[in-house]
Amino acid sequence: MDGYSKTLAYTAAAGFTLYYGVNKYIENSKVKLVMAFDGDKKVRSLIEEYCPSLSDPTKAYLVPTPLLCTGTLQTIYCSGIALKRDGLSNIKYERELREMGDGGTVSIDWYPGRSSSSSNTNSSSSSDAESTQPIAIVIPGLGGSSYEYHIRSLAKHLAESSRSKMRVAAINHRGSGRTPLTSSKLYNGYDTSDLHEIVEYISENFPKSRLVCIGFSMGANILTRYMGEKGDQSKIAAAIVISCPFDMLITGRALSTPGFLNDKLFQPSLMATLRRVLERNIDMIKTSEVGYDIDAVLKAKRVSDVDDLITAKAYGFSDCWEYYKAASSSSSVDGIRRPFLAISAADDPISLIEGVPADKFKQNPSTALAIVKHGGHIGFFSGVSPSIWFMQPVAEFFDAVLVENP
Repeated sequence: MDGYSKTLAYTAAAGFTLYYGVNKYIENSKVKLVMAFDGDKKVRSLIEEYCPSLSDPTKAYLVPTPLLCTGTLQTIYCSGIALKRDGLSNIKYERELREMGDGGTVSIDWYPGRSSSSSNTNSSSSSDAESTQPIAIVIPGLGGSSYEYHIRSLAKHLAESSRSKMRVAAINHRGSGRTPLTSSKLYNGYDTSDLHEIVEYISENFPKSRLVCIGFSMGANILTRYMGEKGDQSKIAAAIVISCPFDMLITGRALSTPGFLNDKLFQPSLMATLRRVLERNIDMIKTSEVGYDIDAVLKAKRVSDVDDLITAKAYGFSDCWEYYKAASSSSSVDGIRRPFLAISAADDPISLIEGVPADKFKQNPSTALAIVKHGGHIGFFSGVSPSIWFMQPVAEFFDAVLVENP
């Protein structure tokens, strides 16, 4: 074999190896769907017919951004671009403050706006009552808010690029996202009462609009609990949860285990946000009849410390671990009776995959679970230039319910 032939052979071998490797990598990046295959197949049919990014073998995959090829890198990058603004996320909300039954305050950031005639109260109320535009409620995670990049990007995508052209209502928990803390009660993963009130308020003011809801991380846990509590009485037509910590005991242990990532990255990031909320509202927190150890709260270095000192005491739990067990949403999956999609990453370093109750999704035909190999915690970045993969499946799933099943 002469030199030219050898070069040609080596090139062909290298090309074949590269082709095989790329295809194998893509094959390993395909979405794994966990659904019920017996009885009522409504959700399964919706996904197979109308959600190609989850079910079409040629489209249902997430190839991670090359420089974000691990769950940790995806998670860090997601946190690092929280305040980023670009053409995909540059939106302006219209804010509404809502007083809860106990005097606490939750804010709703509307996009593109609460109504087309919001400048006039009477005409606004009238147009709200007649509007049939679907509304997507968005619930952030622990320390998160409507200002985060992935939520702003999703709001714009659902409002402008989905077939339903949804109006978005992004929720800010008590004391978060520049929302004033007007009662000593803080938000947590156990209490679903604020979501109950918000859903009732929106459905009463927009009686002809169908509601859907999406939650991230702790917001996903709250939403899962809510959907399980309401069952077939839920006014939410469809729900999606991203990076849900179904088993908060597992998540709590994962975050509390000593190590470089927890000690230097995850805990400091979460605690910086929580500490700002606590310090800004310490006078209001002091008014609680529970009797918190304020000095210890302000010195807390881990989320579990705050849950020990505040959340567990407020709800009568002996410690944070008893609270985590009670707050876990895994058992709530059984009671869900509306179309429900969970999206989780196998390499999520916070909501660990072993905490995801896959068997429950196999048993409940109203639910579906999509697992991707890479994505981290709320990351799911794909492409050479990082883009958020879950935008398309979220829009497809909601459109399948709102457009194809009116």
